[in-house]
Amino acid sequence: MTLYELAYTISKGIFRVMSIRTPLKVYGRENIPAGGAVLCANHARNSDPFYIVYSFHRKDKIWIMAKEEIQHWPVAGALLKWLGFVIWVKRGKSDVGAVKAALRALKGGEKLLIFPEGTRHDEIGEGKTGAAMMAIRTGVPILPIYISPERKLFRPTRVYIGQPYQPFTEDRRANAEDYRAATEVMMDKIKALKEGADQEAGTCGK
Repeated sequence: MTLYELAYTISKGIFRVMSIRTPLKVYGRENIPAGGAVLCANHARNSDPFYIVYSFHRKDKIWIMAKEEIQHWPVAGALLKWLGFVIWVKRGKSDVGAVKAALRALKGGEKLLIFPEGTRHDEIGEGKTGAAMMAIRTGVPILPIYISPERKLFRPTRVYIGQPYQPFTEDRRANAEDYRAATEVMMDKIKALKEGADQEAGTCGK
């Protein structure tokens, strides 16, 4: 068992105890690709990274890109630091070190979780181009994910994992416009997962 698998197993046990009143339910786990991938999800709650990471298998080593302020949060910060596989990002400036660490992880066949909106939104907002840029530069697929923002007692928090896809397939070097176009497609795919989730929730509620 690797260090990551050990940390994952122990921390998931802690998470299950802490989230017993809002359990996790995963759809589309069969879509998870082998090897490196950029996991791109909407972001509405502080607990989103944990629900998403624990939707994957422990063999899927996932690095989380998170703003460095989270380190000082009492519970989430302590758990993320203990897990150890976090790339801390200095917001408001060009964090070259964080970008290099993320690219290194992807080139090494590992997965990277990014919230492309950059901050929390109740509704899906506009995505930033960093996630698409990293996927294109390393040649790994993007895996769109939608997590329900609802955290209701004794109702599961639903995570929907979409189909992986290559954001850029042209035989040339991508430019800034390509990154923007790829980001729009990525956000549209996350919104499509939301629409499917809303339809399912509406059907179940009838």
